[in-house]
Amino acid sequence: MPGLTLYPAIDLLGGRCMRLRQGDVTGAEVFDDDPAAVAARWREAGAQWLHVVDLDGALAGEPRQLAVVRAIVDAIGLPVQVGGGLRVEASVEAALAAGAARVLLDTAALGDTALLGRCLERWNERIAVSVDSRGGRVTAAGWLEMAGVSAADVAVYLAGSGVRTLLFTDLAPDGTLAGVDTAMLRELRPSLPDTRLIAAGGIASLDDLRALARAGLDGAVLGRALYEGTLSLAGALHAVREVTREASNAGAAVDALDTTDTTEAP
Repeated sequence: MPGLTLYPAIDLLGGRCMRLRQGDVTGAEVFDDDPAAVAARWREAGAQWLHVVDLDGALAGEPRQLAVVRAIVDAIGLPVQVGGGLRVEASVEAALAAGAARVLLDTAALGDTALLGRCLERWNERIAVSVDSRGGRVTAAGWLEMAGVSAADVAVYLAGSGVRTLLFTDLAPDGTLAGVDTAMLRELRPSLPDTRLIAAGGIASLDDLRALARAGLDGAVLGRALYEGTLSLAGALHAVREVTREASNAGAAVDALDTTDTTEAP
């Protein structure tokens, strides 16, 4: 069991580090004026990846904060997952050129299968898709329009199209510290054995992270909980390592039972 990778989030609006509630930019709160310095703090705290969203780009439909993305990448030397406004091939290429290790096509790209196919052909594992949902139904056009399609069905479709990383954001609790609902993700996991599943939205406690790890998720995006101090990154990393260790020990015990000689003596 490889374990749950934690992705501290940096949401960019006007060049500053912001946090949203339920995906609503009108209620965005400033947490820091220096995103590169925030990124460096997460690296020092043990982060192995960062999750960066260009909120200006998401609203405009094209990237607006790639210079800040480059500054973050240069400052920390860690892989960075970048999303926001990546709706055409040139935008994806620009984000990768700015240093993104992986890019997130947003939900609006779901209607452009040709774009998805071209991006997967050119960049393969560096392409991920963000699946934003409310009540198990995927949303479209950023956060402003309900599409009404099952998020689980969309995930299976995307995996069948060759997408190897999916980010699931539950917008209902996103940014509210209300806790995470792992039920759908736990049910979905067996259907997507070759897909990296990353959860976002409402993650507030060590119990949330333990539940995601035990459900077989590959990653979790941490936002408001880190910025408001309800979670420390060090404590979160320790908790998911403990779950991984438990799973490894349980697997070793099963292997030991399987290899025990149970043949009866004559």
